[in-house]
Amino acid sequence: MATFMATTVGCSLFAMMSTPANAQSAKDIRGPSPLVAIDNEPPPRIVVDPPLAEQLAEGLVFIQYRTENLRVVPVFGKGALTVSPRLGHVHITVDDNSWHFVDASGETVILVGLKAGSHSVLFELADPTHKVITSHTVKFVVPAHEAAHQ
Repeated sequence: MATFMATTVGCSLFAMMSTPANAQSAKDIRGPSPLVAIDNEPPPRIVVDPPLAEQLAEGLVFIQYRTENLRVVPVFGKGALTVSPRLGHVHITVDDNSWHFVDASGETVILVGLKAGSHSVLFELADPTHKVITSHTVKFVVPAHEAAHQ
């Protein structure tokens, strides 16, 4: 038992000593914990990338986005307005349609079945009551392509 404990302690000390002094913490990479209230929260922001080029060349639209100062979660209603850090979701409108769909996952948005040609996708960051906070539009062209199995 003493040998086991000595080995465990030795391995733990080695692991701690072999960690670089300049290693970034989780907070350095991910920011503050999303579970701790934030005083004077800065305004929310949405950052939307252009569609992924390789998939777009095949007629598939994969659009990645991220938010700042707002967590995208499937929580709705007036009660969620007082939560800190701020909560919300994204309204997505394709090609100026009169309707939109809601994304509350924070994951890559995938659009299929768009015809070849110019398109636009409006990303609206919304609070839990669907009030739009900010938005970003992505414009792109789906190239003409042949189906893989004709």
